[in-house]
Amino acid sequence: MAAASLLCLSPSCALLRRLPAAPQVSCFTRFKGFDRARRFSPVAMSTSSGLKEAPANNPGLHTEIDPATKGYFLQQTMLRVKDPKVSLDFYSRVMGMSLLKRLDFEEFKFSLYFLGYEDVTLAPADHIKRTEWTFRQKATLELTHNWGTENDPEFKGYHNGNSDPRGFGHIGVTVDDVYKACERFERLGVDFVKKPDDGKIKGIAFIKDPDGYWIEIFDHTIGTVTASAS
Repeated sequence: MAAASLLCLSPSCALLRRLPAAPQVSCFTRFKGFDRARRFSPVAMSTSSGLKEAPANNPGLHTEIDPATKGYFLQQTMLRVKDPKVSLDFYSRVMGMSLLKRLDFEEFKFSLYFLGYEDVTLAPADHIKRTEWTFRQKATLELTHNWGTENDPEFKGYHNGNSDPRGFGHIGVTVDDVYKACERFERLGVDFVKKPDDGKIKGIAFIKDPDGYWIEIFDHTIGTVTASAS
């Protein structure tokens, strides 16, 4: 879900099209610590053919899926991290993920850490088979560590995609109860971008990981929360 649109307090904020670049009032001015952000204006979409997900309302959408893509699935999202010790602590202790597999590439001086919500007791002990098992799991998080960044005073960190030039936005995690989860995050000292009751859209939160990447937090009420979407 587009983070900027959820955080905006102005009714003119929407999802798809940027206005021409010019000095503008930030959508985030009522939240502490936000940088200036671009505003969005809505783009009309015809729904005369029924569901908004129908092909007629989504130019370019193919519904006759090429049989050659059978078996494809979204397996991983990769984030570069400064310090794996700090990131592993956050994603395991705070977010409840398990380390599925670690791969160290000594020749190229980087390591990969694959995390997710799978039962690691089901993972094979054999190195190769465990790698294959890991790559069969859906929606894993791949943390990439280029050796030395954790001790490099000149290293300024990675771009999280939420400041200009904007690109990558966030990952999303489903929880049982967004309010209880956020109470726990507060106790653990997690940095918030948006708390559940901030802004016009309630019941959705955004937190930051140690590298500043945003994580959307939502629960089973997401359908009701987003019911006002046109």
